[in-house]
Amino acid sequence: MTSGTSQLLLGGVVMVGACVQWLTGMGFALVAVPALVLLLGPFQGVALANCAAGAISAVGLVGGWRRVRLTAMVPLVVASACAVPAGTWVAAQLPRPVLLVGMGLLVTLAVLLVMRGLRVSALTGPKGAVAAGAAGGFMNASAGLGGPPLSLYAMNADWTVHEFVPNAQFYGIVVNAFSIAANGVPQLGAAGWAVAVAAAVLGAVVGKVLAACVPESRARQLVLLLALAGGLSTLAKGVGVL
Repeated sequence: MTSGTSQLLLGGVVMVGACVQWLTGMGFALVAVPALVLLLGPFQGVALANCAAGAISAVGLVGGWRRVRLTAMVPLVVASACAVPAGTWVAAQLPRPVLLVGMGLLVTLAVLLVMRGLRVSALTGPKGAVAAGAAGGFMNASAGLGGPPLSLYAMNADWTVHEFVPNAQFYGIVVNAFSIAANGVPQLGAAGWAVAVAAAVLGAVVGKVLAACVPESRARQLVLLLALAGGLSTLAKGVGVL
C-alpha cells in the first residue's frame, strides 16, 4: 500500500468517525478503531482514536456543558482514571495478533450488548457508575473503546438522549485525556496529522448537516452496523495472523 493510499484511507476513516460522533454524541471509536488499528497498528490506532475522540467531544460540549450531570459523572470519571493504567499495561504486554483478536472481540461484544439494550441491575446507582467507569477506562486505554460501558450505564439509568449526549461528551474528554497521558500521541508525521485534522473537521461539518435531517434511530443503527462490521473484520485479521 502506498503512502498516498494510506493517507487517503486514514482521512476517510477519521472523517466517517467524526461524522457519526456528531450525529450520535459518541461513536468515533466504535466505528474508527477497527480500521485505524488495521491501518496504523494497535498502539498507534488507539492513540489516534483517543486524540480524535477527545477533541471532537470537547468541541461538541461547548454548547451543552450546562447539561452535564456532575454528581452522576464524578464516580464514572474517577473510576475510569483509576483503570486507565491497567488498560495501557495490558495492551503493551500482548502480541499484536492477540491484541487484534481481543479488540475485535471487544468491539463485537460491546456492539451486540448495546444493540440488545442489556439491562443489568448492577449497572445502576453509584456502584454501577463505578463499574461502568472502570470498564470504560480500561477499554479506552487498551482498545480506544470507552463508550459502550457508558452507553449501558445510561440505558440502565433511563437517561434520555438529551441527557446522554452532553454527559457522554464530558466523559469522552476526561477519559481520553487520561488515556492520552498514559499512551502518548501517535507518530503520524506532519502530513498524517494534516490529513487527520482536515478529515475530522470535514466529518464534523457533514455530521452537523446530517444531524438535522437523519432520524436519530437510523443514525444509531448505522453506527452500530458499521462498528459491528469493523469489529468482525479486526477479529478476522487477528485470527488470520495468529
